Amino acid sequence: MKVYPAIIFLGLLFSLSQASVAQQNESNWPDWRGPLETGAAINAHPPVEFSDTINLKWKLDIPGKGHATPIVWGDQMIILTAVATDIKGKTEEEDTEEEGMGRRAMSPNQTDLIHEYRVISVNKNTGDIQWETTVIEEMPLERTHKLGSWASNSPVTDGELIYAYFGSRGLFCLDFEGKILWKQDWGQMEKVMSFGEGSSPAVYGDIVVVVWDHEGQSLISAMDKKTGEEIWIKDREERSSWSTPLILDVNGKAQVITSATNKIRSYDLETGDIVWESTGMTRNVIPNPVYADGILYLMSGYRGTALQAIDLAKAEGDITDSEAMLWQYNQDTPYTPCPLLMDGKLYFLRNNNGFLSCLDAKTGDPLYSKVKIEGIGNLYSSPTGADGKIYIAADGIVVVIRAGEQYELLSSTNLDDTFHASPVIIGNDLFLRGFKSLYCFTEK
Repeated sequence: MKVYPAIIFLGLLFSLSQASVAQQNESNWPDWRGPLETGAAINAHPPVEFSDTINLKWKLDIPGKGHATPIVWGDQMIILTAVATDIKGKTEEEDTEEEGMGRRAMSPNQTDLIHEYRVISVNKNTGDIQWETTVIEEMPLERTHKLGSWASNSPVTDGELIYAYFGSRGLFCLDFEGKILWKQDWGQMEKVMSFGEGSSPAVYGDIVVVVWDHEGQSLISAMDKKTGEEIWIKDREERSSWSTPLILDVNGKAQVITSATNKIRSYDLETGDIVWESTGMTRNVIPNPVYADGILYLMSGYRGTALQAIDLAKAEGDITDSEAMLWQYNQDTPYTPCPLLMDGKLYFLRNNNGFLSCLDAKTGDPLYSKVKIEGIGNLYSSPTGADGKIYIAADGIVVVIRAGEQYELLSSTNLDDTFHASPVIIGNDLFLRGFKSLYCFTEK
C-alpha cells in the first residue's frame, strides 16, 4: 500500500493546528469524540482498575433516557436526556391518521407521551447537578429503535456556547448558565426503518453546522453560532445517515466533511460549495470521519464494508479512484461504533460486536485483525483512548486494552448497567454514562 510523500507538509501544518487545539482542550471534552475528534484523550491517566467499590469518585442517577455521550468544559459536564411525562400528546384518532407517514417498524419504540427534552449541567468534580433546562416539551412523532433513545444526538461546545441537538425537536443554543439563546428547526425527520436519530452538530469559528439526512429531502445547514441565523443551506441527494460532520482547515480554508451512503462530500465552510466528493461507503453510514497527519479516514459497515484513507492535499473534484485515495481496507469495519485514531494507529470494531482490528494509519497495513474481546457480545458505543490504553464500554461490562501492535486485555469490569454512550476521559477521570447512572472513576 503506497503512501504519497506530498502529504507530509500538509500533515505537519495540520499537526501544528492539532497541537494548538490539544493545548487549549487538554482539560475539556468539547464534542463526543474528544478534543481531537479522534476518540483519543490528551495527557490523561485514567484508572485501569475500577468498580462500584474501587476508584469510584461519584455516581449520579440521570432522569429519563438518553444515549448521547456527555461533553465537558471546565467543571461542567453537559448531559442530554428525554424525560417522559404522564401527559398524552395525541388522541387515538390522530395516531391512526399518522399511520400514513410510511414509517415501517423494525423493533421500534413509539410513545404517545409528551417528553421533556432536558439539558443538564453536572459538576464533573462532585457529581452535583448545577442546573437543568427543559428546552422543549413535545411528543416525539418519530419512532426509534428499541436500542435507541430520543436523546441520542450528543451536544457540542466551543467553550463559549452549548449546542444541544435533539434532531426533529431542533437545535438549541444555550449559555453556560443554562439560558436558551436561540433555536433552529428543520421539521420532522423520517429515518429509515424507524432506526431513530443520532447525528451531532459541529462548530468551527463562528459557524455551527448540522447535517440532516433522512428519507425525505436531506440537507446541510450552516448557521451563525451566536444568533442561529442561516448562513447557507444546501440540499443533499442522500438517504438516512447518522455520521457527524468533521470540520478541518485545509490550506487555510475550512472544509466540512460529511460521510453518507451516496457520497462522501467536502463543503467549503464559507460558501457551502462542494470542494471534493467520492463514493464508496455502505448503507446507513454512522461512524464519524477522523483525521490526523494529513490523512482523512472514513468507514462504514452495514450490508458491506468500507474504509478509505484520503490524502487531503490532493482532494479536489471527484476523487473516486484518484491518487487522493491512498489506500482502502474493506473488511471488518464497524456499523455503529466510530473508530479510534491514536498514536499512528487506527482501531475499529467489526459491525456491532466485540472483534477489534488495528491498522497502521499511514499505510493501512493490519497489525492485528478480528481479535475477539473477551466478555463483549454486541456493543454500540465507540472506543476511547488514553495513556496507551483503549476503553470500551458495552452491556454490563467495560474493558481496558493495551494500545499498540499486539492485543492485550488489561482489565475487565462488570457494572450493573448498559452503555451506549462512549467513555469520556479527562486527566485522571474516566466518565461513563449508562442507562441507569453517570459514573466518575479516578486513579486515587
